[in-house]
Amino acid sequence: MSLPNIDLELLETPEFEQVQAKALAHAPRILLLYGSNRERSFSRLAVLEAGRILQQFGAEVKIFHPKGLPLPEDAEASHPKVLELHELLAWAEGMVWCSPERHGAMSSILKAQIDWIPLAAGAIRATQGKTLALMQVCGGSQSFNTLNQMRVLGRWMRMIAIPNQSSVPKAFLEFDENDRMKPSSYYDRIVDVMEELYKFTLLTRGQAGYLTDRYSERKESAEALSKRVNQHAI
Repeated sequence: MSLPNIDLELLETPEFEQVQAKALAHAPRILLLYGSNRERSFSRLAVLEAGRILQQFGAEVKIFHPKGLPLPEDAEASHPKVLELHELLAWAEGMVWCSPERHGAMSSILKAQIDWIPLAAGAIRATQGKTLALMQVCGGSQSFNTLNQMRVLGRWMRMIAIPNQSSVPKAFLEFDENDRMKPSSYYDRIVDVMEELYKFTLLTRGQAGYLTDRYSERKESAEALSKRVNQHAI
């Protein structure tokens, strides 16, 4: 077999032993984001419920509260809320995004959080290789517009978006007076999604560098290095 257009020295064949789950000492670290600053935000209530489920499985859970986060480019990256988000992102091994659907799309509050995530630290995306679960809450009938939009974003950010997802229609009917989610098939689906996220995080954490390593980027890096060390004049 001839592959004349491939640099075979940079083409690494994946080995079974390289992709085995690693037993890390700390609990899986999951960061949850939600997309509304309303006093009774159903995306926040859904995230709180999801966080309780993840803790039951054994995860360490942190929730970023977006109130006070400036719009991207309206403040410096040194803003306290931006620094808080970046620190949580560096800590996390997996994420949950939950947004209300507004005008058929995710809310600006959820999108602002994602837009503050740095595209790269060095040559590595800050989200690269992290697991991702997606949820949305609806004011009316069930919709998947926001889920589909967030899934595209997660893929572009090189995250491992799990297959399962949750959409809660008429969310105002699904929480009781104590802001706890009532028993229903929608609640069961959130349990399913968090269980799947926990499993995927166990399987992939500690391996982000290997799982997201790419031939094209190894080739580009090799070419850049070759130009630098073989330059004739500085």
